[in-house]
Amino acid sequence: MRKPLGPCLQRRPPADRQAPLHKRRQPDVRSSLTEPDPAGGSTCFDDLIVDNATGIVDQPQLPRFKAYTNYDNYVGVGSWTKIGLNNIDYNDQGAFDAANNHFVAPVDGTYLFGATLLYKINASATARMRGRLVLNGTTEIRGSRGEISGAHVSEATALWLQTMVSLTADDTVELQGNFRAADGYFAADRTSFWGAKVG
Repeated sequence: MRKPLGPCLQRRPPADRQAPLHKRRQPDVRSSLTEPDPAGGSTCFDDLIVDNATGIVDQPQLPRFKAYTNYDNYVGVGSWTKIGLNNIDYNDQGAFDAANNHFVAPVDGTYLFGATLLYKINASATARMRGRLVLNGTTEIRGSRGEISGAHVSEATALWLQTMVSLTADDTVELQGNFRAADGYFAADRTSFWGAKVG
């Protein structure tokens, strides 16, 4: 038996719902589905918002973020080091913890992550840059590890990482870097980490 919609969980149809299709031209009207705050209380959240003019669906509560570092991160030879991602381009859902430089999964699900690491020379251009994504500070996420094995140019050579992973609520994901042959920096402003829930 279907349960009735509660005071928050309700579909809000556009005002022109009964109008003929060719007359539905109100780009400022949107349909939405809201539900109560899972923590309780009277707060309601929009789950889905559909723009009737374009058909584009927004998911305002979908966890997503993009973070970057605003300083050069020094990393020694042969030591995997968490990158200090202390600034954000986007974090409206609050899932990225800039104080601890990692993403925290708010709910169980499948997440897509990516990162860009930009090389900056310290003393020698023989450095070879590596990067990876790490689950809960200890486990390398399969498919996330990479290296630039050729010659490096300071503030031009970049490494891109991307992978998908299934997470449980409160799991963390962090970006780590490493160098072989010589030490170096992961450059400020161009070294970044991003992600979103996809399922």
